[in-house]
Amino acid sequence: MEKRIIVAIDGPAGAGKSTIARRVAEKLDFVYIDTGAMYRAVALWAMRAGVDSADMHRLEQLATEASIEFEPGSSGVLLNGEDVTEAIRAPAVSQTASKISAVTGVRRALVEKQRRMGQAGSVVMEGRDIGSVVFPDAQVKIYLDADTGVRANRRARELERPASDVEREMADRDLRDRARRDSPLLQSPDAVYVDTTGLDLDQVEELVLKLIRDRTSNGKEYAR
Repeated sequence: MEKRIIVAIDGPAGAGKSTIARRVAEKLDFVYIDTGAMYRAVALWAMRAGVDSADMHRLEQLATEASIEFEPGSSGVLLNGEDVTEAIRAPAVSQTASKISAVTGVRRALVEKQRRMGQAGSVVMEGRDIGSVVFPDAQVKIYLDADTGVRANRRARELERPASDVEREMADRDLRDRARRDSPLLQSPDAVYVDTTGLDLDQVEELVLKLIRDRTSNGKEYAR
């Protein structure tokens, strides 16, 4: 009998969550869900609407009303029908997303959307509280991490910005994510810790695929 598989990948920025989750989802024909993109999408909408990051009531309204979709087979993100894949990657949007992710109402609204997405079929979902809050009963939980300097260099190459600037912003974001009251960034007790510092993408992908196979009847039983 086929069953729905939830693969939860958590970890700090720059650890390789998005790339690995996308590659693994493609290999297994699971749906890839980037929860960070959902917070960025709400942040983008708030910025465009002139909503202050301290206006918790209005931010919750936006998060509840937002229609966020992921284009199958790609990393495309749609916000209310508009392709915002590139727009949500702007540094200012990322910084705002980190701030609004601490708003209880925003997290509650987006967690509900994430759970509905996970009910539709097997998914690889990545973020900062997937294994601890969104899907505490996920069959596979992985916590990806890496040395701060390595994470900053990776993100700096992506953004084509000085690594020193990115590392400073990353340290601030790590602190906010770990210190927030609701759903802080942490490793679930039953999550497998994977340090990607000295590994290339192929090595991390194979390690994650092996973990999934080991925990899901060798990967033979799942519902697409």
